[in-house]
Amino acid sequence: MEPRLGAFEEDTLYEGDALRLMPEIPAASIDLIVTDPPFAIDFKAQRLNYNRTGSNVLEGYREIPEAEYREFTRRWIAEAYRVLSPAGSMYIFSGWNRLRDILEGVDDAGFTTINHLIWKYQFGVFTKKKYVTSHYHILFVAKDPKRYTFNKIDHYPEDVWVINREYWKGRKKTPTKLPSELVKKILSYSSNPGDLVFDPFLGSGTVAVVAHQEGRHFLGFEVVPEYCAFARAALSKKAGTRRSSLEHGEQDRVRHQTERTD
Repeated sequence: MEPRLGAFEEDTLYEGDALRLMPEIPAASIDLIVTDPPFAIDFKAQRLNYNRTGSNVLEGYREIPEAEYREFTRRWIAEAYRVLSPAGSMYIFSGWNRLRDILEGVDDAGFTTINHLIWKYQFGVFTKKKYVTSHYHILFVAKDPKRYTFNKIDHYPEDVWVINREYWKGRKKTPTKLPSELVKKILSYSSNPGDLVFDPFLGSGTVAVVAHQEGRHFLGFEVVPEYCAFARAALSKKAGTRRSSLEHGEQDRVRHQTERTD
């Protein structure tokens, strides 16, 4: 029987270019994609945004040249459509500046937009002559608008999510990081235990870490070696913590059973 992911393995992170690796994923093999792709905004990874210490921010951030962004976006979204299962869906994070390219890529690939969500966070970069940007767009799209996972967790699930960024004071970090709470919310609504969650632009590895914690399988690609190593270390640490917790729980269960037997 051919492996579900062909040359790739579940629950593994791979260092490499998503545009080169995604064509190697078998068609219709992914249940959910959650990703925060490059924005093409000449992002300065180590500038002192959010009052952070530049030396704690990992170098190596790779941006897509503005002239190439539309074609880059079209290519990876088309591959995303191909690798998703018939009932698969995707969440794409985007800033406002290149949102048009994302929207056109989604339409061109054949996706149906289910929701256009707004993630409101607690601060943005200081500005003098324009409003401070303190939100991201999240496009929730499906391959088949009549067949996709949506677990209605809340009675009245709104499309504006107020979730704070995470502070990593005094610790090494990648320049962009999704809050675990945000990813967990997405996985709760749009996947089930045992599903395969894919992030082609892994960054700090939050999608893989949260997927593992929530009982989902994962697959991740990251082109920057330093970020890939960071994500693997984060995943290993969380996996070790989870194993330790499970082991302690099992020890407690055995102890309680022994106490009842005695």
